[in-house]
Amino acid sequence: MPISSMNASSMSYPLRIAVAGAGVIGKAHIAVIQHSAHCVLSAIVDPSAGAAAVAAAHHVPLYDTLDALLAQDKPDGIILATPNALHVTQALQCMAASVPILLEKPIATTVHEAQILVDQVESSAAKVLIGHHRAHSAIMAQAKQVVDSGRLGSLVAVMGSALFFKPDSYFTDAPWRREIGAGPILINMIHEVHNLRMLCGDIVAVQAFKSHATRGFAVEDTVAMNLRFASGALGSFMLSDTAASPRSWEQTSQENKAYTSYDDEDCYVISGTQGSLSVPTMRLKTYARAEDRSWWKPFEIDRLALVRDDPLARQITHFCELIQGKVQPLVSARDGLNNLRVTEAISQAAQTGGVIELATN
Repeated sequence: MPISSMNASSMSYPLRIAVAGAGVIGKAHIAVIQHSAHCVLSAIVDPSAGAAAVAAAHHVPLYDTLDALLAQDKPDGIILATPNALHVTQALQCMAASVPILLEKPIATTVHEAQILVDQVESSAAKVLIGHHRAHSAIMAQAKQVVDSGRLGSLVAVMGSALFFKPDSYFTDAPWRREIGAGPILINMIHEVHNLRMLCGDIVAVQAFKSHATRGFAVEDTVAMNLRFASGALGSFMLSDTAASPRSWEQTSQENKAYTSYDDEDCYVISGTQGSLSVPTMRLKTYARAEDRSWWKPFEIDRLALVRDDPLARQITHFCELIQGKVQPLVSARDGLNNLRVTEAISQAAQTGGVIELATN
């Protein structure tokens, strides 16, 4: 049955979801599936030695390859939590078998590869959700609602940060993280790019400076960025994995309990012509009257009620609804491509010192 014709009436419930890749993020997906009312874990695909124990612990079959899974026990959907270099090949393989996909970010290792996948997804109407899980955050949804409502007026600027400290063990356990091809731009910044695009729209130009002065690795440890949005709004963003600071999404949102969090810290401040919103504390400052705005005048101050929920759990629910044909993907393959395009541009700008202009599509 073609993917486009699949619907809730043609499949059993709960949905059967397979997970390819039993690493850290794969195990996180397995955990939310185990607690979901909408789906069950049907199989694990992973050739590594440790995968057998994971499959045994969850009482599901283990397959070495996607070919074996698809030939013997095709699931209702599959989560691809495999190494980045496999994303495009495996996604195309699942699409050919008419299996809906939740593809972990980044969508691909290069923009060129991502474009190939996006073209195939859009020409076939395949059901593909890209795993930018913060897009499913209740905090992000609330912040986006405030921006979209016009309470801030026309957007003027956004200030953002992802400042955190990765311990030495992070690099000794995986020495490749010290080398070109790793680093916080490629590993961490893609999360921030999607958040900023959700809140402020498409990014059309970037400029960046990078430094590796603290650790001295081949790869950067600190980056300062300037951003221009399609609306004309401007942004500045500080990124560092060697900063003793809690001003990152993980340490402020409290969505991942593995991180210590601080209630008084924000990682984004969005400013418009009428007011500003700090995220994730949701502190809102607005002028009472548009005709009486001045830095001499006081703001009306509000702190919006905050809902915290596991975005991975919300993402798996959304994926099940996508499989059943109830929704369109919140993060489409084209979104994944555009996030990667911005991230690549930041890396290029940091390398060259120039301004990189981006086309939007």
